[in-house]
Amino acid sequence: MSTSFDLFGTLVDAPRPEAPATAVADALAAAGVRVPDDWTAAYRQPHADHAPGMERSLSAHVADALESRGVEAPSDTVRAATLAAFETPVQRRPGAAAAVEAAAERGPVAVLSNCSVPGLAERALSQAGLADRFDAVVTSVGCGWRKPHANAFQAVADALDAPPETLVHIGDDPEADGGITAVGGRAVLLTETPLQAVPAALDDA
Repeated sequence: MSTSFDLFGTLVDAPRPEAPATAVADALAAAGVRVPDDWTAAYRQPHADHAPGMERSLSAHVADALESRGVEAPSDTVRAATLAAFETPVQRRPGAAAAVEAAAERGPVAVLSNCSVPGLAERALSQAGLADRFDAVVTSVGCGWRKPHANAFQAVADALDAPPETLVHIGDDPEADGGITAVGGRAVLLTETPLQAVPAALDDA
């Protein structure tokens, strides 16, 4: 059996910035990047078209927002500032380690996270002491698709070298994480099964 876990809200808690545009502006300024006077408007505007379900890197969006106001900045500086803006205290949720351990006893295990900030999921796993527990970490920004799109679940199945219909996916969002059923897999939703009860639920998979 192959298992994938959602990350934020499932294995860890990490609050988002209350004002993302402001958080990004502060991080850019700290990195020496000139922040446009109308930054909030630039940040909120779309700067690229993409198909429904596709993910675009937030750092690429930030770079485009700056460029739309005539500001150029090195891509690595923008990427680092975007990551810094979304780094908030991470707490491992009760039962997370036991759930991952139980899944690992049954086969390969991955994270599948809707995360548009490059490096954020990996940083959160490290801070939660879970970085070495997984055979693969797949993010929407990495694979290009957000859950519940079938391509996101196909990406994590490919990373585990498993057919998607054999995958058990565990998460807290019925809409996003429940999308696994569209490719024939099974969803274990925390709205119905508490994280502490996941090991027992895996016995029934």
